[in-house]
Amino acid sequence: MEKLKFAVVDLETTGHSPEKGDRIIQIAIMFIENGILTDEYVRFVNPGQPIPVFIQELTGISDKEVEEAPEFREIALEVSELLSGWVFAAHNTNFDLPFLQKEFSRCGVPLWSGRQVDTVELAKIVFPTAVSYRLKELTEELGIPLPSAHRADDDAKATAQLLLRCIGKVHQLPAETTALLHKRSFSLKSDLSILFYNVLQHLNKKVSGSRLPTFRGIPYRQARHLSRPEGRNTAYPESRKEKDELLAAAYPAYESRESQLEFMDAAWTSLQQGTEAMVEVPTGMGKTISYLLPSAVHAIRRGQAVIVSTYTNHLADKIMNEELSAVSQALGLPVQSVVLKGMGNYISLAKLAEMLLSGESGYDAVFTEMQVLVWLTETETGDLSELNLSGGGTYFIDRLRKRTARLADDEDGVDYHQVALRNCSEADLVITNHALLLSEGDSRDRLIRESAGLIVDEAHQFIHAAFKTNEIIFSYTSWKYMMGQISSEANDQISCRLEKLLTRRRLYRSRLHSAVNSAFDRFSKSFDHAVRELAGSGSGKKGHVRGSRMHIGLDELPADKGVFEEVYKAMEQLTSCMDDYVRPLGKEKGSLSPKEQAVLAEWEYWTGELRGRTSDWIELFLEKERDSTAWLELDERSIPGSLMVIKSPVDSAKVIRRSLEPFLSGGKGIIWTSGTLSVKSDERFVASQLGIADSVPVRKLLAPDHFYKGSEIFIVQDMPDIQQVSQADYVEEVAEAVIQTVMVTEGRLFVLFTSQEMLRNTYDLIADSGLLEEYALIAQGISSGSRYRLLKSFKQYNKAVLFGTNSFWEGVDVPGNALSAIIIVRLPFSSPSEPVFKAKTAQLNRNGQNAFTSYALPEAILRLRQGFGRLVRSSSDTGFFIILDRRIETKSYGRKFLEALPDVPVKKVSLARMVDELNNCYNE
Repeated sequence: MEKLKFAVVDLETTGHSPEKGDRIIQIAIMFIENGILTDEYVRFVNPGQPIPVFIQELTGISDKEVEEAPEFREIALEVSELLSGWVFAAHNTNFDLPFLQKEFSRCGVPLWSGRQVDTVELAKIVFPTAVSYRLKELTEELGIPLPSAHRADDDAKATAQLLLRCIGKVHQLPAETTALLHKRSFSLKSDLSILFYNVLQHLNKKVSGSRLPTFRGIPYRQARHLSRPEGRNTAYPESRKEKDELLAAAYPAYESRESQLEFMDAAWTSLQQGTEAMVEVPTGMGKTISYLLPSAVHAIRRGQAVIVSTYTNHLADKIMNEELSAVSQALGLPVQSVVLKGMGNYISLAKLAEMLLSGESGYDAVFTEMQVLVWLTETETGDLSELNLSGGGTYFIDRLRKRTARLADDEDGVDYHQVALRNCSEADLVITNHALLLSEGDSRDRLIRESAGLIVDEAHQFIHAAFKTNEIIFSYTSWKYMMGQISSEANDQISCRLEKLLTRRRLYRSRLHSAVNSAFDRFSKSFDHAVRELAGSGSGKKGHVRGSRMHIGLDELPADKGVFEEVYKAMEQLTSCMDDYVRPLGKEKGSLSPKEQAVLAEWEYWTGELRGRTSDWIELFLEKERDSTAWLELDERSIPGSLMVIKSPVDSAKVIRRSLEPFLSGGKGIIWTSGTLSVKSDERFVASQLGIADSVPVRKLLAPDHFYKGSEIFIVQDMPDIQQVSQADYVEEVAEAVIQTVMVTEGRLFVLFTSQEMLRNTYDLIADSGLLEEYALIAQGISSGSRYRLLKSFKQYNKAVLFGTNSFWEGVDVPGNALSAIIIVRLPFSSPSEPVFKAKTAQLNRNGQNAFTSYALPEAILRLRQGFGRLVRSSSDTGFFIILDRRIETKSYGRKFLEALPDVPVKKVSLARMVDELNNCYNE
């Protein structure tokens, strides 16, 4: 940079609070001028007190190293003078700068004054899809050296390189994007406006125009438009030799497996004949490529796409990014594919343009806008899940989601979702998720009509998706956020901006404005009354407890239905008044400026949001359906903020058959596949919940005899009986077992729980012990990020432990030595009082069935099989499956769990004996 000089600072300290006596033990300053690291200042500092042990372990700085170092008061003036006139930069200035200022004050040195740049804030804007913004993870992702994290010299140098990388990235942005960033940067917490202004001045000197097209002044990267190649000709490999040759062409390390080739044939036959098939394929058998190859051949010959449905968007992206190139390589010709997600996953460029014009100035809104502006210069999908959002950004981003298929003229061919839909007509394979197939809409129906067949991967999860897709959720915080947007009269809020617009246009009517305020007041009072009724009825009641949250059936609450009817009437009145308020403005829509149209559009958005919430309110509180269940969730420590009400169907089969009717009636082939489609006691357990006819057999393929030769199962016999001791006592034993196992395996370990509360308690106990300080402890619900991001972090570290709940029991692929062991904390039964499970078992009991043996037990067995499937992904994998729950040997049903697992050695041993055996194994 030509005009900016940066002093990049990092401190190591004895703790977080100088007010409580914490002191600096190392300071490092890196000086950057004209984009070059020109000088550095690094000093150890004697804190005048012992360095806490955990700080010594974290930083590697011992009392001995600082023994001869100066105290900070001896160098305070020197440091102050060095920083004078420089832009202060740090990775989280909220820590380093206040700590330094407190020390200057204590030492009687003038406080530093000037501009500051926080590289956390800057990196979140310019790298909006990064996995993590912690310095260690971010520098690792960007390839910036960081030899020793938590050493001030290395951290400061890495932060300086990060700052330069961020500035370089801003230089690469289109000038229009940088101008939009600069305009918004004055609302940020650090002085990034000076940086954007400096870069903008440099960019404006260039004569070259934008490298990207613009939509209403916003640069964006265009989505890829597909066109089906001409003249492709391919045939399905009939003989085993032909299949082996195809697969070997895609995978150099391919080994021929009978089960894999059988599955290929089954998928091909179903697609060709338009029949339904269920095939259970063991994990690690190459299931994905085995259905993709026949699907691609069938699609190319038919000139129509085969739909591949997965449970998660992450799995859909994995197929797209990792598997489809192998299909093209095997067939020796291009295979066209597209990922299609639900409309709400995509950004609406028109909505973003409106939001940029509307003038909102809240920090979360502005910050998220800036992230999106940078992301649009990179994304080719428009899929908002690519963004790494935090805080209020998640609320703001919901306002940018595409919600309607209607497009303005300038959106045609530009809208990411529309392009993805059009690409489906040109693709051979459409990769989507279960939720989209289970949704309703013209786009989905057209996709099905134009398809040549369907593959449902992770088919057992189609059941869970059927419940989740059809859930209706009331969240107190979400509703209050909506109400705040409508009612707030702050200058930057929609109510005030709309009033100014109406006044300017001489269309303001105080009568209509008063009617809106009066209707909102009625709605707000009736809403608060209903919430008090719900919270009062639920508070103190017994119900299903998950973590700190209580789940109580809605039909168990003595709430007055009239209270809910009053809310509905108030919402209807408010919606009508909001429509009336802007009706005169709507008549002049053609003469409004783009900024005025944006204000009107935002008011109409919130009116539509209120209208949709009215429908949800009716379904939740004023209608009762026989095939559904509803429950209240709350945390008694946070009422009413924690309050939620959820309604879900109970019978998955009805929902699924209704959604797939276009496939079933169209004579298209459907292949249901998973590693777990059956249990020995009930081979049609999954099939019946999917609504699949008894005439469709469940075909079970087997892994080769040698496939699991590197695996062992340990049952730890000296664990306490989980039903006979308190959770606290059990957690202590679990923590001890985890610590000892980690020390032998050197990490590379999954610890799987069925309860977030038990996970958190175990994690806290292990973290507090300090015994695993050198390991990366990654915990679902504690460590930040999605499941995919947590898994990515786990793979990045050589010594890592991942603590996961239900979603980590399956759909997670960690091949090779990156995962060496899995600990099962307890058998994965659903809680008997979990709302949907409770409603389902009650229904079975009413029908004269034993809910435990016909539902609870097979469901838990399937989940345990899925957990085992994470461990072995190829015949060369080795690993240990460790079960801490002794019920697997003390209960009569325990043998059913073991019978469901692959035929591998089962050892019943003490914890000490298991550790010895693991130690011997690793030494060998």
